[in-house]
Amino acid sequence: MSSIAAARKSVLADLIRRPRARVQAFAVDSALVLSGVALVALLAKVSFFIGPIPITGQTLGVIVVGAALGARRGAASLTAYLLIGLAGLPVFAGPAAGPAYALAPSFGFVIGFIPAAFVAGWFAERAWDRKPYLAFVGFVAASIIPFLIGVPYMAAILAFVLDVPVTLASALEAGVWPFIVPGLIKAAAAALLVPAAWALVRAVDRRTR
Repeated sequence: MSSIAAARKSVLADLIRRPRARVQAFAVDSALVLSGVALVALLAKVSFFIGPIPITGQTLGVIVVGAALGARRGAASLTAYLLIGLAGLPVFAGPAAGPAYALAPSFGFVIGFIPAAFVAGWFAERAWDRKPYLAFVGFVAASIIPFLIGVPYMAAILAFVLDVPVTLASALEAGVWPFIVPGLIKAAAAALLVPAAWALVRAVDRRTR
């Protein structure tokens, strides 16, 4: 066993007993992935716009899904979320969906949700999600990732598709500064929710012994 595999701890989804049969185990994992899609889609509808990019509950959903499912299943869930939205189901923020959404200024952030969920899951697999202060650090790190992809994507769409003049200052004003405080709040909320779920699990486990 590699050192990386040995370092992995259980995440919340691992508490669900997986059948030994491959087909049944795959069905359980698929249900978990789709549950993650549903949660992110639900929180995406909690949104309001400041400029071309909406402030939504999506990032909170992305972090919670990544931490609860683990790195691989979390990334798979957000990949499914992206593909389902591009297929036309209204899972993104706002009413728009379908292939044309790839030309929306905010679509780069949706792409960034995939590695963000992976990173949140990676920290959870190292038990950082058990204590709020460690969870907050890991979840803030995960929250930064969509901006690394989303802001350049937004600038490219505004400049080359919508023919809007873009500077570094205007890109940061539209895609970064308004989201710092909401992002920290959402990371803090996740850093309270996920450790609280673990505390509940431990309490139930003690009572059933």
